[in-house]
Amino acid sequence: MARLEGKVALVTGAASGIGAACSLRFAREGAAIAGFDAGDEPGDGVWADAVDAAPAARYVQVDVRDEAAIADEVAGVVDAFGGIDVLVNAAGVSGVGTVADLAGEDWDRVLDVNLKGTFHVCKHVIRAMQPRRSGSIINIASIEGMLGFPGQAAYNASKGGVVLLTRNMAVDYGGDGIRVNCLCPGLIDTPMTSMLKLPELAAVRQEFVGLHLLRRSGTPDEVAGPALFLASEDASFVTGHALVVDGGAVAGRRLMAAEALE
Repeated sequence: MARLEGKVALVTGAASGIGAACSLRFAREGAAIAGFDAGDEPGDGVWADAVDAAPAARYVQVDVRDEAAIADEVAGVVDAFGGIDVLVNAAGVSGVGTVADLAGEDWDRVLDVNLKGTFHVCKHVIRAMQPRRSGSIINIASIEGMLGFPGQAAYNASKGGVVLLTRNMAVDYGGDGIRVNCLCPGLIDTPMTSMLKLPELAAVRQEFVGLHLLRRSGTPDEVAGPALFLASEDASFVTGHALVVDGGAVAGRRLMAAEALE
């Protein structure tokens, strides 16, 4: 039997990248899919494949920063599908700048989408999950929520906040049967990281890839697999966990001298 048969999954950032990959993977495992994204519904690509694979699908153009709209649309999903079993918070934006140089509006944009947006969606989905006394929430954080990276003040702060918000919710809602975990990906090839493929940023990308012990970047599908595990009954005793999906980036560092001995 499919691992999510009969389940309803709400995925934010569903139009592309990790959100689209999770939508497709969950749909292939039998889940009905509700996709939230700030952009128009894609006419083709991974999200469209998820729509084809799902027993039922619903796309909503909504900004996670707008709490009133999120509340309305979550209620709409519950009305349409009868409830929400799984939530994946994959909506996110990047930002570059040090604390001394970062404009306040740029700080607000990153924190409002990545952290406050996660709060908004969790708040209203948890209220829908509580009466059923079950649910799985998977927040997409980052290894940048565990380690500092140069010029990433707002992004580091937002993803670090997601990690601790995840653990806080695991504490607060475990008694309601709601499991809350997060994934901390390394460098994943998504539209958000595509700028690193520009020729002028080749050295930056090479340095970032070099942090990963597997010596490559990851794909959205390689994040969707762990997300499926956390969404499924295979993870029924897992909550409050930050699962790194990073090709070994936070495990340790290779040394050039050691490599010379290989």
